[in-house]
Amino acid sequence: MPDRILLYEGKAKIIYATENPEIVLAEFKDDATAFNALKRGTISGKGAINCQISQVLFQYLEQCSIATHWIDCPSLNQMRVKKVKILPLEVVVRNIAAGSLCQQTGLPLGEVLVRPLVEFYYKNDALGDPLLTRDRLLLLKLATENQIDQLKKLALECDRYLSEFFSNCNLTLVDFKLEFGIDGKSQLLLADEISPDTCRLWDNLETDPQNRVMDKDRFRQDLGKVENAYQQVLERVLAQKNPTRNREKK
Repeated sequence: MPDRILLYEGKAKIIYATENPEIVLAEFKDDATAFNALKRGTISGKGAINCQISQVLFQYLEQCSIATHWIDCPSLNQMRVKKVKILPLEVVVRNIAAGSLCQQTGLPLGEVLVRPLVEFYYKNDALGDPLLTRDRLLLLKLATENQIDQLKKLALECDRYLSEFFSNCNLTLVDFKLEFGIDGKSQLLLADEISPDTCRLWDNLETDPQNRVMDKDRFRQDLGKVENAYQQVLERVLAQKNPTRNREKK
């Protein structure tokens, strides 16, 4: 097999070209970073776990009429995806106060929000990934008016479907980040991954505020048992990978 052509290497994935110029191969890494990569480490098996979780959730969202870049997974830690131009934005949806929302607003950890909060962050390490207003998004030409509206709508739809999915796994979706890209047909697609790296998940079977954490906060906060938490999430997700309830297409 000829050497693969490396297109890009990020914090969590390596992207390779394929024989099809419209398709790329994403290889998920075990590397872990936090606090804008100031903290670095390795979570054993993370790449394969996150890839498998992402595959299940992308397939699930496709069934819910959310267009994604996912195609298939040739191995446990590799995903073939449609080639897209990633928008330099992290779209964050919050259901419960945690993380930076508590730090920046004074809201107590665990306060349930009246309605989901959608935020946009500029993917720019040099600037510290700042939170942007709608007007700043337009000023920086990071998205059009129509794209902003579409991103918010899609984010809220993803939140509704994923919250239900994770609830069936005895997990609470506290908050999560999404990334989107534009394909060769100018279609907006959900991209990147959906995993314990990108979602805050609390175990509904646990009441202890530390033991309930089932996501990258275990790495961020040095809570230990990181690999075990990721593996538990994978096992619960796999058990729910074939939802039987029919959904109305909106």
